[in-house]
Amino acid sequence: RHPETAHGCSWLTPSIPLCRHLAKQPSLRGTLQDSSACEGLKGLAEEQVRICQRQAEAMDSVKHGAELAIEECQHQFHNRRWNCSTLQGLQTNLEEIVPSKAASVSSAGTRESAFIHAISSAGVAFAVTRACSRGELEKCGCDRKIRGVSAEGNRRWLVLEKEVPHWHGKNWEDEWEETTKLATYPWEGDGCSDNLSYGIAFSQAFVDNPERSHGVSSSRALMNLHNNEAGRKVKLCKCHGVSGSCEVRTCWKVMPPFRKVGNVLKEKFEGATEVHPKRVGSRKLLVPKSSRFKPYTAHDLVYLVASPDFCDRDTHSGVFGTSGRQCNRTSHAMDGCELLCCGRGFRTAQAEMVERCSCKFHWCCSVKCKQCHHLVEVHTCR
Repeated sequence: RHPETAHGCSWLTPSIPLCRHLAKQPSLRGTLQDSSACEGLKGLAEEQVRICQRQAEAMDSVKHGAELAIEECQHQFHNRRWNCSTLQGLQTNLEEIVPSKAASVSSAGTRESAFIHAISSAGVAFAVTRACSRGELEKCGCDRKIRGVSAEGNRRWLVLEKEVPHWHGKNWEDEWEETTKLATYPWEGDGCSDNLSYGIAFSQAFVDNPERSHGVSSSRALMNLHNNEAGRKVKLCKCHGVSGSCEVRTCWKVMPPFRKVGNVLKEKFEGATEVHPKRVGSRKLLVPKSSRFKPYTAHDLVYLVASPDFCDRDTHSGVFGTSGRQCNRTSHAMDGCELLCCGRGFRTAQAEMVERCSCKFHWCCSVKCKQCHHLVEVHTCR
């Protein structure tokens, strides 16, 4: 991680103070017992305030989803020139008003912005779904219609594979309840699946609202909404067919471990499509910038502008540069000193490391180790 930090929370950009306030709280249940407290959260759009008031208990999940997204972003990019440092330091100096330029990377329309929006949206959907399955939210539980006993206890159901509709109206909770009564089919099986549809519905209603509240007219809003949805579409699936083709696809109705979500979205980051706006009739659409680019799908990430090289510090753009970053002298990959340091060279110093060594098992039942001290070379970019 880079030694210097900034704050950011993509789905509320530029409303960074709200995300910082949520992350600071050990728990929001006590803070938001009074519905008027939601109005005190900085940066919430009008509809987000209403959602907070109706479902204050879910705001802990929003907080947890933000933390998951930031942690995963930093893991996926820890050895890149941009290492998600725009989102670091979330729990320090939380009362400080951060200039909007600190979130420039997350709002610049680049590949990095696409990833941040996707992982943030996925984080909220993931956290709310898990909270439902654990019985932490009154308005939802685990999904007994998927390979499980129905609410009446006398039938078993399998929900047919279908796209989850968009819920972003004022009565999205009612829409969700009506929709989940449809498309069921008898199935023999036991258990209780993750309530994916509720987690996705909440994320759509809450995360997408800042973009939708002003009308989806700008190219940036179209990009952000597309990438939000792509983040929520990550599933664990297995293909069946000749030579591994996807003629038939089996998808598990459970939330994959969030690390797997991050891995999938990192791959989509690498293959993201550059797009530009095009008027088709009365609609503005995002189309591939070059005819040589493959058409993108609802599962792919898209971006509007090329990324900077992230080599040099640029406070106006929220870029910290790579000076002072630790690099790998023997690697030819992006974490190697040649690439990470952008050709500026690197410094080498010795540092003392303390490790456990000479560990022995003692009956019964403990392991005792010695502490070994040794010097290692540490390389940092100039």
